[in-house]
Amino acid sequence: VVYAVWAAVWVTWNVFIICFYLEVGGLSKDSELLTFNLSHHHSWWREHGLGCVREEPAASLGLLDSQAPVPGDGCALEHGYVEALHSALQILVALVGFVCACYVISIFTEEEDSCLRK
Repeated sequence: VVYAVWAAVWVTWNVFIICFYLEVGGLSKDSELLTFNLSHHHSWWREHGLGCVREEPAASLGLLDSQAPVPGDGCALEHGYVEALHSALQILVALVGFVCACYVISIFTEEEDSCLRK
């Protein structure tokens, strides 16, 4: 039962993430909504996108952050779409788990009912 409830919460969260990165309903993926303005964190996919070109570090003793890829430069897919696809996959897995959890719950309740009738 706990897993079924968790799966429903997980589906709801991932629907929000999809809406957030596809900018549905006035949401903006560039806002600090997910970090509550506490950090400057960005999507992992934004910095490590599929097929993105990395900047070559300068010959100086610069920071290691200069090796991060340029967002959107040569990427096969924009990071917002990758996040949405990732969340959609999470929803599919959670729905399968939810259906399995409901099936197991129904089996246990049937067994309890049959035990009470004897």
